[in-house]
Amino acid sequence: MTAGDLWASLRPAQWVKNGFVLAALVFSLHLTDLAAVGRSVAAFVVFCLASSSSYVWNDILDSERDTLHGDKRGRPVAAGRVSGRAAAALSAGLAVAALAGAGALGLPMLACLAAFLALQAAYSAALKHVPVVDVVSIATGFVLRTAAGVVAAGARMSVWLFLSTFLLALFLALGKRRSELATLGADAPAHRPALGLYRRVPLDAVIVALALAVVALYTRYTLSTEVARRLGTEHLCVTVPFVVGGVFRYLFLIYGRDQGGNPTEALLGDKPLLAAVALWAAAVVVLIYF
Repeated sequence: MTAGDLWASLRPAQWVKNGFVLAALVFSLHLTDLAAVGRSVAAFVVFCLASSSSYVWNDILDSERDTLHGDKRGRPVAAGRVSGRAAAALSAGLAVAALAGAGALGLPMLACLAAFLALQAAYSAALKHVPVVDVVSIATGFVLRTAAGVVAAGARMSVWLFLSTFLLALFLALGKRRSELATLGADAPAHRPALGLYRRVPLDAVIVALALAVVALYTRYTLSTEVARRLGTEHLCVTVPFVVGGVFRYLFLIYGRDQGGNPTEALLGDKPLLAAVALWAAAVVVLIYF
């Protein structure tokens, strides 16, 4: 066991998901508030620790199944490079550190993080084996990340932010399941039992419906007079093409290249998708703050 193996067990590339913690900072107009920025960055770090704790714990529970997966068999725990005992100690240490950090940020943040850790533990132990419940659990985890960002920024959880986060996360989670079905084929149920109960045709219909819902909801948000008044701009609608491009590029990766199995890898590895997200973020900041 090496330091590199322990680091790989944390899955640092997946920390990009905790970017949802920072969403409220931007849309609550607190990006120029240094105190709010500091709390939000601290919350981001705390959720990175909690996420890594959950990943390590999940690797312990899934070590046997992961040996059947072409990519996951190389993970340190599944490959035997990190022992179960060492992984358990690492997971517990990260969870304790995350809880301590959240506690330092206040009781509401501690409640968000504790709920997140409890959800992740339940997901790893049982929820991921139940169709539909598995993807709803994933989406709820993203909502908790966003809620923590709202707490850190001293903002208010709007209906728009809640629905956008939930629908987008649900879309990504179902896209991941669709790609797992395509990649694993007949071996899918052996790797993840819930996959044996998913069917491609209805799953495809739901994924497309969610993609359209995400675009429609965001478009409606940008055209809202209430939002325009609160953010101080009526031109947020110019960011809609970036959202449309990002969503449909991800659909292309799912159906055209079978690359939706790892949304983070798809985001970081696909230049058009990464460009769409980066341009959207830059445009939002410029329109709201400049």
